[in-house]
Amino acid sequence: MSASAKTVLQEALRLPPGERAALVEGLIGSLDQPDPAMDALWLKEAEDRMAAYRAGELGAVDAEQVFVKLGQRV
Repeated sequence: MSASAKTVLQEALRLPPGERAALVEGLIGSLDQPDPAMDALWLKEAEDRMAAYRAGELGAVDAEQVFVKLGQRV
């Protein structure tokens, strides 16, 4: 962490909890930028999987079975 980042952190830690939370939300929000190319790839993948399922080329597993196999309760 750079010296300026350490200074900002020290200043931020002096803020009241509500202001620190708002600061964190703003920082995290600045990192989560939409990527239209990635969104298009995921959309195509979802559409391809749905088409394969509807065509009987792809099976499905009940979510409850998956969670039981993982040792979790639904």
